[in-house]
Amino acid sequence: MTIGYQIISLFILGLPVASVAWTITHEDVFREPRDWCKKNSEQCRNLLQRKFFYLFTCEYCFSHYVTAFFLFITRYKLLFNDWRGYLIAFFALVWVANVYMNLYSHVRLDVKRERVEIAAQEKTIEAIDNTAQQPPPLIAAVTSSERADPRAPDGHKAP
Repeated sequence: MTIGYQIISLFILGLPVASVAWTITHEDVFREPRDWCKKNSEQCRNLLQRKFFYLFTCEYCFSHYVTAFFLFITRYKLLFNDWRGYLIAFFALVWVANVYMNLYSHVRLDVKRERVEIAAQEKTIEAIDNTAQQPPPLIAAVTSSERADPRAPDGHKAP
C-alpha cells in the first residue's frame, strides 16, 4: 500500500470513528444510557468502575476504543506492515477523529449562535410591530384647577 493511499485512508477512516464517538457521547439518541454512565462515573466506589463509565461520556476517551474497533475490522496500518503500523495508525486515527469532532463542535456552536441571534431579532421585530399597531395613548388635558397642590397634604386639589 502506498503512502498516499495510507494517508487518504487515514482521513477517510477518521470520519466513521469521529461519527460514532460523537454520536454516543453527545447526541440525544444515547442520552439516557450516557446519563446513567455519567451518574455511575461519579458515584461508583471502585476507581476502575468510575473510569469505565466515564469513557462513555468523553468523546476523546471513547474515540480510542472506537479507533481500536475500526483498526481491528479494517486491519489498517500506517507506515509499517507489522505491529508498529497498528500503533502509529491507532494514534494518528485518534488524532484525526478528534480534529473532525473539534471542527464539528465549532460548526455546531456557530449554528446554535446564529439561531439564538435570529430568534432575538425576530422578537425585537415582533415587539416593534406590536407597538406600531397599537394606537398612541390619549393624553388628557388637565386644567389648572384639577392639578394637585404640591404643598397640600395627600395631594389635595388646589382651592
